[in-house]
Amino acid sequence: MSEQATTSKTKWAIDKSHSHIQFKVRHLMITTVTGSFNDYEATVETQGEDFGKATINFTAKLASLNTGDTQRDVHLQSPDFFDAMNYPPISFSSTGLKEDTHGNYLLNGNLSIRGEVKPIQLNVSFEGIAKDPWGNTKAGFVLEGKISRQEWGLIWNAPLESGGFLVADEVKIACEVQLLKHV
Repeated sequence: MSEQATTSKTKWAIDKSHSHIQFKVRHLMITTVTGSFNDYEATVETQGEDFGKATINFTAKLASLNTGDTQRDVHLQSPDFFDAMNYPPISFSSTGLKEDTHGNYLLNGNLSIRGEVKPIQLNVSFEGIAKDPWGNTKAGFVLEGKISRQEWGLIWNAPLESGGFLVADEVKIACEVQLLKHV
């Protein structure tokens, strides 16, 4: 990703003011509800500015979950879904990153929800590295993927009169991430 990669380790932190950690789920089989996390941390360690062998760790506090509807947020934090009182954070740790021929990546890692740890794969688009007007080095990424919420014990649902269920099993992960290089 960078011609200036060095062998020294470089640490990066997520720039929360320029990042969005979101998920999307079909509701009533006709629309999509988007949620986000407002309280999260991520650390990335690279060789210089080369993200090809990056180590990534991420956590999000479930109490910060926001779908734009307080009643729904409380239900999602309840034992019906995330059980935030007993399992306050969700976390992700990378296990590998593989670059494709277009400069994008497949990110493998372990996602922990409700005490269940399962492997997932995310598509990662590297958007580039730039210096901001204050001299900080930033790197941008778009991460996308899908998981089955039921695999992590998020099984609550309600059947619909018209067929199908209130909440889809598939959850789309959609993140826009800007990292800040530590100096």
